[in-house]
Amino acid sequence: MLRKAFVARDPGRMRLRFACRAVLGIGLAVVVCGLAGHSLVAAITGGLAALLALFTVTDPTVRGQAVTTALLPAVGFPVLALAALLHDHPLARDTAFLAVMGAGVYARRWGPRGHSLGVFAFMAFFTTQFLHTLPGQLPELYSAVALSLLAASAVRFGLWCYERRLTAPAVPAPPAGTGLARVTTRQAVQAVTGGAVALMAGQLMSDQRWYWAVGATWWVFVNTASRGETLVRGFRRVLGTLIGIPVGLAVVVPLHGAPVPTALVVAAGVFGIFYTAAVSYTWMMLSVTVMAGALYGSLGVLDPGLLALRLGETAVGALGAMLAVLCVLPVTTHATTDAWIQRALRCVHACTEEAAARLSGSATADPAPRVAELEALLGRVRLSLAPLVHPLSPLRARRARAAHVLALLDECAREVRGLASVAADPEASHDARLAAACWRVENAVEALTGRTPVASAVPAHPAATEPALAHLHSLERALAELAAPLHSPPRAPLVAA
Repeated sequence: MLRKAFVARDPGRMRLRFACRAVLGIGLAVVVCGLAGHSLVAAITGGLAALLALFTVTDPTVRGQAVTTALLPAVGFPVLALAALLHDHPLARDTAFLAVMGAGVYARRWGPRGHSLGVFAFMAFFTTQFLHTLPGQLPELYSAVALSLLAASAVRFGLWCYERRLTAPAVPAPPAGTGLARVTTRQAVQAVTGGAVALMAGQLMSDQRWYWAVGATWWVFVNTASRGETLVRGFRRVLGTLIGIPVGLAVVVPLHGAPVPTALVVAAGVFGIFYTAAVSYTWMMLSVTVMAGALYGSLGVLDPGLLALRLGETAVGALGAMLAVLCVLPVTTHATTDAWIQRALRCVHACTEEAAARLSGSATADPAPRVAELEALLGRVRLSLAPLVHPLSPLRARRARAAHVLALLDECAREVRGLASVAADPEASHDARLAAACWRVENAVEALTGRTPVASAVPAHPAATEPALAHLHSLERALAELAAPLHSPPRAPLVAA
């Protein structure tokens, strides 16, 4: 787990830059709030707003990111006001909290922007519970959030906008559907159900810190699309919190709330959150737990019992999410994985077509965007298959098959990238055999997606000296080998339904 989090490949030092910029942006936001004369509570609120803006805003273009960041107060300020006004009305407060939770999950149907705004709205309500915000504090909190977003934006879009030099990443659209057939609609119902269970159980454990359970349920649902993903994420959240508690006690308690050392621990926690998020949810949660402990230490309320309560509330919240995805409108791992794999295979064919057209002399054909889309789709496939390839999965045969599918899809992506690089060479020429090879790739994809009978044998080709043909032949072999693990008998699907 340590190797996965800290020795994982980091092409272009993207994770390192992401984490360092976050520390700088959030640190600047807190400093600006301090210079403006805001209280510690307001500064913490502003810092959390900056963290969310830097972490959750993931539009594919810099312009889109700026627009989404500018829209955050439009959803955050009304929710802050609602939560503060309902603070002394438990039934109305709890009902509103669950409504915001459901709306936040449902907003994912509008892509990255909807996701970012939904997360910000939920966390605005959560923050008022965390800091016991009252209506009289709202003007100061509004000012702190606005200043913090401006400070974070100055760093992200001005001082250190490394995305301007990068190709905009492809963002796969969520699976289509209407009504309860839409995944986001089903997940919104699940989130509200799981949140209600967590809220009631959390209040039985503590009438002061019950919101931790609801927050755990919320974050278990974030970036998941099936019950398998949700179950694994819930387990990792509890594990990260369990590891983070003794670490937090060992690091934070000896500081006794001293401002400078506490600020350094918070900065280290922020760095850990951003640096490990892409590779290890467990380590991200450890960082969150240590950072939360440091914040409570700065507020003067940290003790071992409080962190133990946090673990209990986190477990209750994760359990609420697990019960909801298992019992309420379940989105099966098999269906989700199959949908993403089919989209990835069709993208392989599209990449091949574009590359072949480019090699035949088309000036408008460009496989690069399709290659980027394929990488994004394979990321979704990996996320969907994560429950099955998890080391603790007891389904050994299915785990081996899933790992085989991932390896073959990665080989397809590697050959497609190679083909695209050949097509980008102005000296590359078109070979008549390319058309036949592309036609065979198209047939293989149609067979794998259920449109034609599956080929029973791996094609044999003489060694190709032309780079484009070599990549196409390797792609054909990988697609042919995919038929066995993908088209197994119905009684033994790739993943449990």
